[in-house]
Amino acid sequence: MEPTKRFAALVEEFAGRPGVSVPGESNQRGFGSSALKVNGSIFAMLSGDRLVVKLPRERVDTLIGSRTGGPFDAGKGRPMKEWLTVVADDEETWLALAREALDFVGSRRRS
Repeated sequence: MEPTKRFAALVEEFAGRPGVSVPGESNQRGFGSSALKVNGSIFAMLSGDRLVVKLPRERVDTLIGSRTGGPFDAGKGRPMKEWLTVVADDEETWLALAREALDFVGSRRRS
């Protein structure tokens, strides 16, 4: 399945969950407008043809070490420590990591 269709399947999976907003639900444009969010914070997005998820730094390091993913650079020249670019192309990995990201971001308190 191509990445945009796989991401659309994730959007469908998370739509309607408490606190989750999906692309197209708001009039926002620019960065984050096509991302999955929980309580206003991004937990998963498509960057190029890759899924990018927000996870604890230690978990990101572990997943990079296992070659499940790589560092995510938002164009600023250095990787973002709590963000993982998923290199696996299977639906199960994408769904599992997106659920993990939802739990992580959804459990954080906003300042």
